[in-house]
Amino acid sequence: QVQLVESGGGLVQPGGSLRLFCAASGSIFSINAMCWYRQAPGKQRELVAAIPTGGDTYYTDSVKGRFAVTRDNAKNTVYLQMNSLKPEDTAVYYCYADGSTGRAPFRSWGRGTQVTVAS
Repeated sequence: QVQLVESGGGLVQPGGSLRLFCAASGSIFSINAMCWYRQAPGKQRELVAAIPTGGDTYYTDSVKGRFAVTRDNAKNTVYLQMNSLKPEDTAVYYCYADGSTGRAPFRSWGRGTQVTVAS
């Protein structure tokens, strides 16, 4: 079993910055991709950024140039640096990872961290 725990959310004014952090723990043999999703009230969950092992990072169009996803493979952690935040970035942000425990593949979600952008 693989657990993901996010932190770093909070309330920030428009134009401000936040850094989200997600740590994976448990029976991890390898991780293929680590991603950040978000879900705003009344909307579907959307992929914000992804960083696969050995591949190119992905960003949804609305965050390109403002958000940056990085990963520490040795620590099984992923970060999301969010700059120039806008009210429309307000959402619960979820960490996702998939990979292998060595015995079976896994797909895990964190419980989410609230990001609120408001004056």
